[in-house]
Amino acid sequence: MQASSQKPLTSLNEFLQPIDPNSFAFCPPMASSSSNVPTAPRDLSTAVLIRVDHSGKGDHTRIQDAINSVPSHSSELYFIWVKPGIYREKIVVPADKPYITISGTRKATTVITWGGGGEIFESPTLSVLASDFVGRYLSIRNAYGSRAHTKAVALRVSADRAAFYGCRIQSYQDTLLDDIGRHYYKYCYIEGAIDFICGSATSLFEKCHLHSVAEGFTGTITAQNRKSESENSAFVFLDCRITGTGSAFLGRPWGAYSRVVFAYTYMSQVVTPQGWDNWDEPSKERTVYYGEHKCFGPGAKRTRRVAWSQNLTSDEAAPFLTTNLIGGRGWLRPTPKHFKTPTSSTTVPAKKMINSKL
Repeated sequence: MQASSQKPLTSLNEFLQPIDPNSFAFCPPMASSSSNVPTAPRDLSTAVLIRVDHSGKGDHTRIQDAINSVPSHSSELYFIWVKPGIYREKIVVPADKPYITISGTRKATTVITWGGGGEIFESPTLSVLASDFVGRYLSIRNAYGSRAHTKAVALRVSADRAAFYGCRIQSYQDTLLDDIGRHYYKYCYIEGAIDFICGSATSLFEKCHLHSVAEGFTGTITAQNRKSESENSAFVFLDCRITGTGSAFLGRPWGAYSRVVFAYTYMSQVVTPQGWDNWDEPSKERTVYYGEHKCFGPGAKRTRRVAWSQNLTSDEAAPFLTTNLIGGRGWLRPTPKHFKTPTSSTTVPAKKMINSKL
């Protein structure tokens, strides 16, 4: 794929403001002695800034080292800013380090890459196991390739309340393991061939670009793993774009009650006319929930869609077309307005610190 033609940023000034500054408010979850929910930081406007620069001009040269420097169960926000470059690392954000943001400048210039293949939970380039994580402007790649159609996860998200903005996520099979929890993806590019968005999470994908690279066979975009009717999980794609080579199904059921909705989404000719696949299990046709609402483009025609998919009315689609699906108004947070260094309690307005330190 061609790199972005946009001029790379040299500082954080152009993206310190939240992508949707007026679209949400953050209400911190409160932990109790019987809860695994972490206590939210008292000050959500200030974060500890850690700089990563592979050339040695930051606080760390490796992203994992920056994560390791964050205290466990911290009561503060941490903002890890990664300078442009290629970071060849297998990265884990452990469960005891919530409220971390990892931010690049442009997704085409801040690249995290690894080449793991095999067991789905062992292959990821980046694994997020901590709640309240934010990823911004990162290119996350698994370079394993298409060998033997092996699982090769680029990004694994196995925690609640995670958000990704402007990220580029690329692999071949199981690119995004959207495992468990409530997640929000906006302005992201996700590329793969086989089940390249899979898992049991409840996730809203807004204004994302899904690109299939399946050639010589019919690929699959989603494999959602809802196992019972009582599970409140789903993948919802709102105002997205589907392109690619060859052909691809919109989804197939990993779980018997798999639930996926596409709304207001452009579908190119890459989407097969049938739209959906039963994964050679006809019994799942009675239990899955596969819906489309006001999609458009050559791949959105309903004339040859499988009979067990649904053309949703406005009322039927409405519950899926809001951040209420993921409880987003309760946890999506804006970018901090002030930063401080790991060694100082003095806070500095974000732009002033960036101009003087970065």
